[in-house]
Amino acid sequence: MTPLHSLEYAGRQGARVAWYMGHYIASRRFRDSRPAQEHRPSGRGPGRDYIFARMGELFARDLANVGKGYYPMPRDHDGNLHQVVEASRRYFADLPRAAERKAQGGSAEVYSPELVEKFPAYFLQNFHFQTGGYLTEESAKLYDTQVEVLFSGTANAMRRQCLVPIARHLRHKDQRRMALLDVACGTGRFARFAKEAFPRLAVTASDLSEAYLDEARGHVRPYKIGFQQAAAEALPFADASFDIVTSIFLFHEVPPLIRREIAKEFARVLKPGGLLVFMDSLQTGDTPEVDAMLEAFPANFHEPYYSSYLREDLSRIFGDAGFTNVSAEPVFLSKLVTATKAPVQGRADTAN
Repeated sequence: MTPLHSLEYAGRQGARVAWYMGHYIASRRFRDSRPAQEHRPSGRGPGRDYIFARMGELFARDLANVGKGYYPMPRDHDGNLHQVVEASRRYFADLPRAAERKAQGGSAEVYSPELVEKFPAYFLQNFHFQTGGYLTEESAKLYDTQVEVLFSGTANAMRRQCLVPIARHLRHKDQRRMALLDVACGTGRFARFAKEAFPRLAVTASDLSEAYLDEARGHVRPYKIGFQQAAAEALPFADASFDIVTSIFLFHEVPPLIRREIAKEFARVLKPGGLLVFMDSLQTGDTPEVDAMLEAFPANFHEPYYSSYLREDLSRIFGDAGFTNVSAEPVFLSKLVTATKAPVQGRADTAN
């Protein structure tokens, strides 16, 4: 990697941070809409200098991973100028509706008895106060911009850290004989990153929302990736059918009992010795400087299961599901967890 590549990376990521942070700042007057009752955090959030310093560390780590050969130079796939501007227009068009929903305490507009027959009740909410919850085409087109605005342009860089344990797991193995499942794939951002980094690896992506799967299909072109509509707690795949399972930003959006069912499904579809790569929000105590910010998040963005997630013992959940070697590390505002499905005793890993 040459100095020119480093400059190109810095310019691209700097432009993304400026763009999405600008949206965040411009959104403040809408985010200040508050319902009559709101939980107040017990402390103060991190200052601007702290956030910028941690951002710099994330981008330095991202670029270093490229230099080490873990994955290619990032292409964030925000689209051409017209697509970027259109995504911005959609974002700002939905802000007043989300602000009104927040002010009125409205979070269940998408719920209906008919939809309960198709989706779990926990899923039928206006997460983030956004229009359509996770059920509509418009919501799917808004999602990536909303997430990048929330993280000030760092969401993709955080997701890419999940590629590192995968690269290590695949070392000295024939990718053509390996298969990865990305559970709750959303709009397919990580599935595409995985295919770009490991082009011979078979990748399948599942999600509960057909609208998001449709968006993902468009996003991953021209790569060949399989898609399946499915609840994470009831995956329609055979036992021991994948070598790697990934899941990003899922657990904080589901109730505690469902998390445990999902962990068991991760283990069921993984082959013995298979790798789980999991990313979600930081939890209380992971990085004490941001604890107050984490505490305030569920009220500000309607995340009904987030507070319980902050207190979850992930090591115990995955250990109870049959995983070993559970390890975790902070990645800016996210937490990266890796674990291995316990191998069958007396048998060694023979993949090559």
